[in-house]
Amino acid sequence: MRRFYERASSAPAQGGFGVFLDDRPVRTPGKRLLVLPSAPLAAAVAGEWSVQGETVAPISMPLTRLANTALDIVGEKRDEVVAEIAGYGETDLVCYRVDRPEELRRRQQAAWDPLVQWIADEYGARLEVTTALVPTPQPRGAVDALCRAVTGFDDFVLAAFQRATGALGSIVLALAMTAGRIGAEEAWAASLIDESYQADRWGEDGDAREAREIVRRELDAADRFIALCRPAASS
Repeated sequence: MRRFYERASSAPAQGGFGVFLDDRPVRTPGKRLLVLPSAPLAAAVAGEWSVQGETVAPISMPLTRLANTALDIVGEKRDEVVAEIAGYGETDLVCYRVDRPEELRRRQQAAWDPLVQWIADEYGARLEVTTALVPTPQPRGAVDALCRAVTGFDDFVLAAFQRATGALGSIVLALAMTAGRIGAEEAWAASLIDESYQADRWGEDGDAREAREIVRRELDAADRFIALCRPAASS
């Protein structure tokens, strides 16, 4: 759509912090007021609106899109979103290993073993690691523990966490990133252990690299969104 406003700003609003275009409140595609949980997040979303040119391009506004998702989708279908995310624990990336080649096996162990142990210690989710080529059922208690961890997130964090889990292909990596156990860069690298090994041996496909970069930007936006949602961000 064409840009129809002169300036974008943020300010306190009922229930949080709103985003305004020429003093008119922004609404989500679902017609809800775009009210955010922290002043820094509202300012960052307003910033995305501010830098638009003659045409407003939603694809260039990842924080705004996450906020819309939180309000229009997560708020309405929270149980479904939690179930979808927890489902990653059934076939989590970090639980599926190789016997050989030896170098790839060592890379997987070095990156993933500490996180599998951390998720067990931190959340009581004791996941089984396998070298099977077919999905292996996880203990029900482990999946339930992951579900409880995700349920504790508010709608805004949950929206970004859903995006991060999809980008990484792993609820374990997403939880470690969200908890500050690892950074977004380390989480991204850990999600690409197999691809990196293949690229080292055979070279990297340009189209695949470009596709990964698009997903990487989504992960970075999710990580930033979560950080801006936290109470410390508004102090």
